[in-house]
Amino acid sequence: MKAYFADEQRRHDPKSFLSSGAPKPNPEVPERIERLLGGAKAAGCIVERPKSFGLGPIAAIHTPEYIEFLQRIFERWQRIEGASAEVIPNIHPIARGGSRPDSAVGQAGYHMADTSCPISEQTFESSCWSAWTAVAAAEAIDAGAPSAYALCRPPGHHAFADVAGGFCFFNNSGIAAQRLRKSADRVAILDVDLHHGNGTQGVFYRRPDVLTVSIHADPVRFYPFFWGYADERGEGPGLGYNLNLPLERKSGDEIFLQALAAGIRRIEAFAPDALVVALGLDAFEGDPFGGLSVSTPGFARIGEAIAALDLPTVIVQEGGYLCDALSDNLTSFLTGFASRHKV
Repeated sequence: MKAYFADEQRRHDPKSFLSSGAPKPNPEVPERIERLLGGAKAAGCIVERPKSFGLGPIAAIHTPEYIEFLQRIFERWQRIEGASAEVIPNIHPIARGGSRPDSAVGQAGYHMADTSCPISEQTFESSCWSAWTAVAAAEAIDAGAPSAYALCRPPGHHAFADVAGGFCFFNNSGIAAQRLRKSADRVAILDVDLHHGNGTQGVFYRRPDVLTVSIHADPVRFYPFFWGYADERGEGPGLGYNLNLPLERKSGDEIFLQALAAGIRRIEAFAPDALVVALGLDAFEGDPFGGLSVSTPGFARIGEAIAALDLPTVIVQEGGYLCDALSDNLTSFLTGFASRHKV
């Protein structure tokens, strides 16, 4: 399997985030790349550098005012006397309507859902290359490859069309799905991250051409809190094209695989032409976020089950944070997937 990654993705290096109101070291650090590259290579992946695809594939998902915000906000933030070293919002609108402030502080609150996606000088560049990594994997599928792995970092599934959040800036999985739509009538996105893919759901919530399925820790007491419930089924033309499968905290392999089987049944009923897997490895029992309890062998079983769909598949890296088994967990998933994938 080909894997895609660009060195520019290392440059985004956030220093902190707020958790329960307290500043803590940000876990979405460049060192994740080394662990994930090691895991991909151990699974036999051949790593290639993506090319720059310009802003077109990003603008197919994200609004122009949001893209311009990400391009310029760090420079504007530096002109604020006494501002933080990184862009971190301190105020958010109660409701987002037609009004959008001109101030950098106001726009930060408007375009950033929380305080866990600080923006530095290198964030926009790294996020573009992360998105282009996903596009390169989608183009490989379009050219006839049965599968491809996109080592996307920073991750993307918490990013809405015009809002960053949860370490995410551009929605890489959504961008890959939109690129696949050039040749595929229907695309499914299967999100197996610990956290609900709220941004991905938001992007496609009113669309019937992209099915979104997310298996995640129950948000009633877990991030992202306000999205990810089982009664969220889509709206308008997209009603019935979104499936959330929330799990109780500390659920292990068997419960996760039961939910995955339900998600696969829905994907089969949708009969997509291609699949995007939003691969979070933070469902691992030893991940620092500690939400679910999937084992390292469990990731191989998850990969095998997804591969049985027998669809052209883009695997997009989402979460999975620094722990001793991070590399092994990726190897386990990719090896399990490759052992059953026939396309």
